[in-house]
Amino acid sequence: MSLPASPAVVQIFLRVLRARGWIAGAFVILAAAGIYGALRVPNDPAIERLAVAGDPVVRATADFDRLFPEGEQALIMLEAPDPLSLNALRAADRLERGLAGIPHLEAHSLLDLYRRAGPTGEISPIEAERLRKFATGTALFRRAGLLGDHYLGISLELRVTSPAERNHTLAAIDSLALPLEATGGPFTQVRRVGSPWLDAWLERQTGAATARFMPLFGIFLMTLVLIIYRSWRALAAIVLTLGAVVAIAMGLADLFGWAHTVISTIVPLTVMVTTTSTLVYVHSRYIEPDDSPTLLEHHARAIANKFLPCTASMFATAVGFGALAISDIRPVREMGLWTASGLIVAWLACFTLFPALQSLIRTPLRSEKVPAGKWFPGFVDRLVPASRRYRWPLVCGALVLMLCGAAALFGIPHVFAPLALEMDVLTYVNPGERVAQDTRHFEQSNGLDVVELWLQTPAGHALDPDFLRALEQLTRQFESDPRITAVDGPTSVLRWERYVETGSDQLPASASAWPKLASDLEQIMLTEPAARNYVDVTNLANVRLSIRGRAKLFGRVGAMRAFVERQWAAAQAADPTLRAVRGQVVGKGVLGAQITQRLLPTLTESFALTASIIFLAFLLVFRSPSARLMTMIPSFFAILSVFLVMRLTGISLNIATILIGSTVLGATENDQIHFFYHFQEGRSTGTTTGALRHAMLVAGRPILFATLINASGFLALTLSDLPPMREFGIVSASAFVLALLADFTALPGALWILSRYDRQSVR
Repeated sequence: MSLPASPAVVQIFLRVLRARGWIAGAFVILAAAGIYGALRVPNDPAIERLAVAGDPVVRATADFDRLFPEGEQALIMLEAPDPLSLNALRAADRLERGLAGIPHLEAHSLLDLYRRAGPTGEISPIEAERLRKFATGTALFRRAGLLGDHYLGISLELRVTSPAERNHTLAAIDSLALPLEATGGPFTQVRRVGSPWLDAWLERQTGAATARFMPLFGIFLMTLVLIIYRSWRALAAIVLTLGAVVAIAMGLADLFGWAHTVISTIVPLTVMVTTTSTLVYVHSRYIEPDDSPTLLEHHARAIANKFLPCTASMFATAVGFGALAISDIRPVREMGLWTASGLIVAWLACFTLFPALQSLIRTPLRSEKVPAGKWFPGFVDRLVPASRRYRWPLVCGALVLMLCGAAALFGIPHVFAPLALEMDVLTYVNPGERVAQDTRHFEQSNGLDVVELWLQTPAGHALDPDFLRALEQLTRQFESDPRITAVDGPTSVLRWERYVETGSDQLPASASAWPKLASDLEQIMLTEPAARNYVDVTNLANVRLSIRGRAKLFGRVGAMRAFVERQWAAAQAADPTLRAVRGQVVGKGVLGAQITQRLLPTLTESFALTASIIFLAFLLVFRSPSARLMTMIPSFFAILSVFLVMRLTGISLNIATILIGSTVLGATENDQIHFFYHFQEGRSTGTTTGALRHAMLVAGRPILFATLINASGFLALTLSDLPPMREFGIVSASAFVLALLADFTALPGALWILSRYDRQSVR
């Protein structure tokens, strides 16, 4: 039997095989350059930098940050049965003094404000009682998170310029704070709250994720290849090709300026499993002997026979991932382009480096000892007639599950809501990590969601008495809502100062009192740098209100932002003083909500674009729209059914799981292209039975092996400490298994149904 292949393509691959030494040498140089570039790729996993730079909210937030530069905010919670006891206050005072000696760090607590009106020496029993009265005489300390029923808080501001500087500062903080938990001390627990610790953890895990799962995947791959092909030489050719491809693909990030993010781990894994699948298809065809006169010609014919389906599938996959460039979420966009670029490198290596290594290493043809050769033909002989007999139940059952999956994703009005969207930074941190537990503990009572209201007044009017009075009324309006925990702005500075001086934190409502208050605020800003965090002193035209609350209590994603905008609009309409003021909601909290709202559009738009591109690739290769649409059933079945799995297991849509559509469709359509390519080859027999049997015998085993590789590769992500990546691994592995199930049931059933209307079919 002679493998069908284009003579012109065979001649091209004969030249490739004759140049095998040069090709191998060129890839050695490229792989070395790739390793060098990969080592230079920076980490950038911070959640607030997820949006693309051109986004209007990103630009507005960047402008706001330039006016009101602020370091990274954090909090230390010193828990004690009585946090205002003498021993607790003295220990907290010593800690705060120690923190003051750490470079790039500012620490503040209620002790700072108390010392403005009292002594600065060691706290005496009498002073402790005065401090208790001072601390409990206002709700300001509780609103600011500096005091709770069982904790004393020290707020931290890290003014660092690099991750390394931040990590050094955090280590210094930990060395002073954590020993206070020692048995017999005044504090039962020291909690660390805030993004600096969370970001540091994310950066460590982002770098460690690949190193953790890649060895496991490598071990599984080598074991599987040895079981399938029983050849160390075949294993060497595959492993060397994969190593070169992954090295070059990862080095591309340095060339294009991309960075490691919370989802960039998917890039090497996707490139590796897609490449491995293609290598399995190519090698499975190579090991089948034919009647070629020489081994070299057989080799060239085998590669030429798989060139069209492999090229079509890898091209469609690459363009499908490239379609993620439409996303407004920066890591998703970069991940799509990065993966697409890596797949182009993989395609080149599959048809140059891999054949060269096969020839240099002299990988053997099939051995009759391979166990898959014994059981698989019998399995196919039973499967083909069964798929004909049960074609309608198989296809209809698949369609019903697909509809259920679509309902699980988009929801049913008045029955249940769409699949949950999740963008909280804590969902990206292992819930077992102490910093995550500490931050979640604080969030439950105080709230961590912050919305910044940027108010732009005419130049020179930011300290006008009437404007400040209106601002205080707006602040009180916000704070009257129980979902809002604190509002900080220019008038909150006045409230703190008034409390220190008089013991009352209430500002007068009378308009006649505000000229004096405005003058006081101006003086405070001259002596207290922290007061300038809320008013731009350059031209007195910009004011900041920082509103903190519990966003989930407002309902859907973005509802807290909408609440702030409504309150501002109502205040502006009611008070003539505010009508010349422009208000804009900005900040990291707004960015996070906006990115979350874009998760579902990213999923649907990229999936639709990927599906359209793959369908066009099918159409260009095989020319029949209806038949090719039927062959895409397994991919659609896997993707939609997995949303049902996500609904049942409580997995939400996040920055990783939104990629499931493009990833699974891009990977599983390989199977359908190869299946249908060989189905068409089998049509020469004149019967659907013969065509299906030929497709199953030639493509069935590689499909099975490729699915095992894909599923195991993505399942390795379950070892990640990053919850989104762990969930993505579970979801994607489930989808690959579902696609394999449909490949051997719904796909042949659909082809049997289609054959009824095919005049060339003879049964």
